[in-house]
Formats: sequence, C-alpha cells, structure tokens
Amino acid sequence: AGCLTRDPRIKERKKYGQPGARKRFQFSKR
Repeated sequence: AGCLTRDPRIKERKKYGQPGARKRFQFSKR
C-alpha cells in the first residue's frame, strides 16, 4: 500500500495483482 502512495505511476504499470489497478482510484484518494 505504501509503494502506490510513493509512486502511483509505477503501481499502474506494475498492477499489484489487482484487477482494478488501472482504475487508479487508489492513489486518486491520496
């Protein structure tokens, strides 16, 4: 969870095993 807060762009391309990773709703809240 911390990695997506530090680098949201990496989280999108990394897709940490989440189907909604492309939704970018996770780092949108931050």
